Amino acid sequence: MSARSITKDTFGKTNDGQDVHRFTFVNKNNVTIRVLDYGCIITEILVPDRNGEVKDVSLGFDDMEGYLTRSPYFGAVCGRVANRIAGGKFSLDGQEFQLPLNDVPNSCFLHGGVNGFDKVLWDTTVDGDRLVLRYVSADKEEGFPGEVTTTVSYRLSDDNVFSIEYTATTTKATPINLTSHAYFNLAGQGAENMDGHVIQILADNYTPMNKHYIPTGEVATVAGTPIDFRKPVSLIEKMKELDRGHGFNLSFGVVGNSKLKFVARLEHAPSGRVMDVCTTEPGLQCYTSKELNPTLGKGGVTYQPFSAVCLEAQRYPDSVNHSNFPNSILRPGELYQQTTTYKFGVTD
Repeated sequence: MSARSITKDTFGKTNDGQDVHRFTFVNKNNVTIRVLDYGCIITEILVPDRNGEVKDVSLGFDDMEGYLTRSPYFGAVCGRVANRIAGGKFSLDGQEFQLPLNDVPNSCFLHGGVNGFDKVLWDTTVDGDRLVLRYVSADKEEGFPGEVTTTVSYRLSDDNVFSIEYTATTTKATPINLTSHAYFNLAGQGAENMDGHVIQILADNYTPMNKHYIPTGEVATVAGTPIDFRKPVSLIEKMKELDRGHGFNLSFGVVGNSKLKFVARLEHAPSGRVMDVCTTEPGLQCYTSKELNPTLGKGGVTYQPFSAVCLEAQRYPDSVNHSNFPNSILRPGELYQQTTTYKFGVTD
């Protein structure tokens, strides 16, 4: 059963004066999710705890100014290629491509470039209980070949499943790697840290990375290493174990088949809130907001580093430069498809 009808209002304006609209989903369980047609940004995820108290569990801003001037991809769709490409370079069908280097000082291409999918207005259509957003990325936009037409479809069900479905087609061979960059804290946005959170990631492998978060090319087993999240672990304790409490940014291989599969669970024991992640993608990036600078967010709260976690379903980082990684090249006549879902619930 689907949530009630989608409502629409005006959230603000872009830098060039275009209206930005906000779309609101509400279901019978008092779950409310709001998204923008700018960057497909998820601005709010309000869910109840075991006692029925509703809190917003996603980081973001109260107005457009924040998203336009200081957002670290809060809630946005990243593309045409999410994550990093080493040196912003890749070779495709005998041609070399150089992309903008926007990950300073790491000399990398990051999350779509200077003006990626997170920084554009998308066309919108409400199709029953779905909000469908569409964007046409021009040939050579941010250095990529081919005109790419992308759709992102959002839906909230009455069993608290928030689904994101992506499609893309292209006129020329090009890399594609789309993801949603929501920042979660199940205690409620504005909580100072991730105390009380337990995480589980059903991944047998991970991709070791250098200090610039670029994969070495190896696909390593998690067995016998601190990177093993297959059983539930304290997120805070794992942060201490891996990087002396300084957080981490890890790429996990959740490769199975291309069908929707359960890959991760985040639980906040004090409130009872639980979030299950399912995806058709072969990889899951787990990022504990290590590089999040103190940022004024919703409700006048200043967000601090390590105050949220991102669980980003996607292809492996820099996959365009590693032939042993899952394919990230889309060719004319092919259809890129991805589904990722976030199901919210409570424990007793």
